[in-house]
Amino acid sequence: MSYDRYLAICRPLHYSTIMVPRLQNCLVIYCWIFSFLLTQITLNFLCQLDFCSPFVINHFFCDLAPFLQLTCSHKIDFQLMILIVAIPIMVIPFILVLISYSFVFITIFGISSAKGRKKTFSTCSSHLTVVTMYYGTIITIYMVPANGDTLTVNKSIAFLYIVVTPLFNPIIYCLRNQEMKAVMEKFFLKSKQ
Repeated sequence: MSYDRYLAICRPLHYSTIMVPRLQNCLVIYCWIFSFLLTQITLNFLCQLDFCSPFVINHFFCDLAPFLQLTCSHKIDFQLMILIVAIPIMVIPFILVLISYSFVFITIFGISSAKGRKKTFSTCSSHLTVVTMYYGTIITIYMVPANGDTLTVNKSIAFLYIVVTPLFNPIIYCLRNQEMKAVMEKFFLKSKQ
């Protein structure tokens, strides 16, 4: 999505020749295959661990940090592997998003009219909001080493990226729609009366 915004704002005349269905399909397939392979690496390491009782995970879903609390095996190697796998899963895409939005902001600040800057920024603001919410919570959970004291904090942060981000995602994107804005204004004005 950030590459799409980059093309739409920084290279608008080339957009239709670059963002063809073949490229879109390749990007989606790459994301699926890459995610599947990296998940398989993690799963392979998890299957080699020994687990002790109690077999109750202290979380509202089977997340990695509370799952690792159940193991009797040496966790340092596995946590190092998680950190290494987290780089291509989280850090590289996050850096690519930052780079693309850096070019977008440079282009936006180069627009001479305030109205043009506002319209161009509104094109990418919804995506930037969702990306910030998602990456902020994900990096906090998976890049910070977990111990027994941080599990309660991890539950709260996990709630943000599992429930809150997907809940706000359609709301944030719908607020760009003029018809949706009109309906929301009408609803809130009617409820105040």
